[in-house]
Amino acid sequence: MVELLINNPLLLLFVVIAVGYPIGHLKIAGSRLGLAAVLFAGLAFGALHPDLKLPELVYQLGLVLFVYTLGLSSGPAFFASLREKGLRANGLALGGLGLAFGLALMVHNFLGLRGTFTAGLLAGSLTNTPALAGVLEYIKLNAPVTLQNSLLAEPVIAYSLAYPVGVIGMLLAIRLTAWWWRIDYAAEAQHLRHLGAVDTHLTNRTVRVTRSSALEYTLSELVRANNWEVIFGRLKHGETLMLSTGQTRLRFGDLVNIIGAPDELERVTLALGEPSPEHIELDRTEFDFRRMFLSNPQLAGRRLRDLDLPQKFEAVITRIRRGDIDLLPHGATVLELGDRVRVVTRRANMEAVARYIGDSYRAVSEVDILAFSLGLALGLALGLAPIPLPGGAELRLGLAGGPLLAALALGTLGRFGPIVWNVPYSANLTLRQIGLVLFLAGVGTRAGYAFFTTLAQGDGLGLFIGGALITWVSALVFLIVGYRVLKIPMSLLTGMLAGFQTQPAVLGYAVEQAHSDLPNIGYATVYPLATLSKIILAQVLLVLLRPF
Repeated sequence: MVELLINNPLLLLFVVIAVGYPIGHLKIAGSRLGLAAVLFAGLAFGALHPDLKLPELVYQLGLVLFVYTLGLSSGPAFFASLREKGLRANGLALGGLGLAFGLALMVHNFLGLRGTFTAGLLAGSLTNTPALAGVLEYIKLNAPVTLQNSLLAEPVIAYSLAYPVGVIGMLLAIRLTAWWWRIDYAAEAQHLRHLGAVDTHLTNRTVRVTRSSALEYTLSELVRANNWEVIFGRLKHGETLMLSTGQTRLRFGDLVNIIGAPDELERVTLALGEPSPEHIELDRTEFDFRRMFLSNPQLAGRRLRDLDLPQKFEAVITRIRRGDIDLLPHGATVLELGDRVRVVTRRANMEAVARYIGDSYRAVSEVDILAFSLGLALGLALGLAPIPLPGGAELRLGLAGGPLLAALALGTLGRFGPIVWNVPYSANLTLRQIGLVLFLAGVGTRAGYAFFTTLAQGDGLGLFIGGALITWVSALVFLIVGYRVLKIPMSLLTGMLAGFQTQPAVLGYAVEQAHSDLPNIGYATVYPLATLSKIILAQVLLVLLRPF
């Protein structure tokens, strides 16, 4: 059987994935390893024979697919997080990473580790696969060819030993501090409802206009003056039904349909009048609504106001569903391929709007190969560019950092002329998952034999304890400074910690504890910068420690 797998690397690849994937869905101490279990399955198979390993190209291809698709989807959030309140969150994350870097140096000196082990320990204790990939790429580019096989295994061994406690340690830190500080997540959510993140479920309401103060301004002026986060749909004046626009002026007794989060609807209702039992949004005799897939590449990457739907088709978009999240559309909302938009228009105009939007499920399941290849080529070229460091050393972003940085920029840009850089949401997730399992299976099988040899010799305990120290101290200091010093609500802070750790399992636990989506805001704020910083810091460790 071992001989068969050695001679058939594709069979080995899919056996490793098939074994690791279901293991990742088993709950251990209330948490799941997820796709990281593929790494441990790869280690187990690789331990059976020194030649039982996947070709290097497998993990390289997986890596670039993973980081590039991740960057495309994270680009807008990344650059938005560098402004205003995001600066505080990212500053806290960078401080935590600096602490982890210092702790890694301390563990290195105390245990007398080689620099390759220390760099892998940092990546594993912070559970960051792209950082591990950056370390491997640095070794491949700089280490003597005769030493590369053994040196490439060492960071993976340290990463694998530190990774489990990197997840569990964060969960324990959240649990301990929440119990010690007696956190009331429900009270926090009530206090933070103005963020619009507690309940992202959008609902309809019909309001009867009875307040004279609402008659003096257009709807656009009312929205701007009151900072409302709602969309106005149908408007009924007497027996006449029409669509609201930004220039619409309400009149006494009008019925207007409003879409938004429940709390926001309450605020708007108080300002306009009173709730009405009549559901004008259900009247489909003249105006109808329909969900459509945005599959027209000419519209992707453009702002909603640029589509000019009210003037062209007497139509409005009242909701945008991106993945599993409903977004409230605004004029500045940038549309992406694969968005499902709810369009309200006259029945006679519905098909014309559908042709304009595209409304093709097949089209949004496909990837623009030209744009995808161009973007990846730019990222790979960027990763090869040397970055000079003091003392004559050089650092490269490599296969992990180059594509990630390029994707962050291209994902934010959206399009360049006819080229749409973003990948449809469903295709992005699929490619990302495939890339990650290819990488984990590849590095796992290539390091498996050395990993279990290290354990058998009793050298793994120090690495395990060192990884636990880096994780535990970093997490506690992050939470104490964030909550006690910066006064960040725990619901947001636990999401930031998950982003700092770049660990979806920690985010899932934080969301479960908070009983709201608030941790997702903190996670999205710091995740991109934390990922990029870890890629660089792990390589800086190698430059400083000179292991070869």
